[in-house]
Amino acid sequence: MHNDGLPRARIRVAICGGGISGLCLAVALSKASNVEVNVYESAQRFSEIGAGVMIWSRTWRILEQMGLADAFSRIAHAPPDGSMGIGFDYRRSDGPEGFDFYRVQMPYGCIRFHRAQFLDVLIDRLPTGVAHFGKRLRSYSQSNNGPIGLRFSDGSMVECDVLLGCDGIKSVIRGQMLRDRAKENNDGSLLDLVDPVWSGTIAYRGLIPAERLNEEHRALGAPMMYCGQDKHVVSYSISQGSVVNVVTFSSNPNEEGRPYGGPWVVDCEREELLESYSGWEPEVGELLQVTRTSAFSVEMTQGLIQNSIFRRVALIGDSAHAMVPHQGAGAGQAIEDAYIIACLISRASEATVDLALQAYELVRLPVANHVLKGSAESGKMYEFNSQHGDDYRTLGRAIERQWDWIHWPSPNEDLACALDWVSQQLMLRREGGYA
Repeated sequence: MHNDGLPRARIRVAICGGGISGLCLAVALSKASNVEVNVYESAQRFSEIGAGVMIWSRTWRILEQMGLADAFSRIAHAPPDGSMGIGFDYRRSDGPEGFDFYRVQMPYGCIRFHRAQFLDVLIDRLPTGVAHFGKRLRSYSQSNNGPIGLRFSDGSMVECDVLLGCDGIKSVIRGQMLRDRAKENNDGSLLDLVDPVWSGTIAYRGLIPAERLNEEHRALGAPMMYCGQDKHVVSYSISQGSVVNVVTFSSNPNEEGRPYGGPWVVDCEREELLESYSGWEPEVGELLQVTRTSAFSVEMTQGLIQNSIFRRVALIGDSAHAMVPHQGAGAGQAIEDAYIIACLISRASEATVDLALQAYELVRLPVANHVLKGSAESGKMYEFNSQHGDDYRTLGRAIERQWDWIHWPSPNEDLACALDWVSQQLMLRREGGYA
């Protein structure tokens, strides 16, 4: 309600993309009485590629705020209890005899899930009629103050007041936003940020039923980072410990940022994977030998954008700040985006929602861009390509410092700053009633 007691018009919010960011956002906004929310998903059903997803303590606190902690506790590798836990054990492994060189610990440790199960928790809480499938966005149009028109590839059209782009690293919405900004500002350099670029890394992904590993295997007990020159292997248990998620990375630093010819994702033979890591210590060989499925994808990243909104269109998650996965931060950053912008929009009116979007960009984009850059630097550290090389005396502490952002002001503190900023802007407008 407005302060004058009159009912406020509902803000029509369209979310394009039904991954983790889009569904988290939809669940949060569906609870807001001032919002009419719809999710448009290009596929015929909600689905997630990949096998594992991890989050850290600050993201877990958001799930608690959303009332989802119990549901996510039931599908985590173990119910998070707030105690100190292992982030990762770091081990030099690109030789016949490996050795540990550092352990990162933090509150809650590394909280891990099967990605499909994670998505199901959100899907189960989505109200009936909110999701629309087979809706691939082709383009949108917006004026300064009028509604936004969405055009889908099936020929249908809808209108909304706010468009939130959760359509991933190959975001149609990001592409149009950057082209519109480039035209308005006469800045052609923005066009270089439309398409994702290659990080120079190839990633092989797979799943292992836990019973296929030696019961003493380190991967069953803690998240492992097996490090080697220009390569590393990540493993951690998911699905209450019944499955081990394995992702291996093979990098060519000289190829970073260059165009990649060919498809981003292709099938591969297990022999290709084993050959790529021949000579590594036996426990890595055991992981790769028994991996149940094997495919490789080329790791992509995205240029650093300085604006995640344009008028009443905003980018969320990977569409705004896609990052390499070397800090396990992509999902968490998307959830933070969704939580902050949902809280801001749920307190807005049609007249003030533009300020809500500006406040979202103000508090979220700097944090996400910091994590984006840090994730890339972390990957270099794991493969001994940073300034620390393989000087283990300094490398381990440097790796740990890369996670300092986890202890920064919490998302709720960021939200408070955003709300204060909105209040200040309303005072400048000689308006009130942002509640």
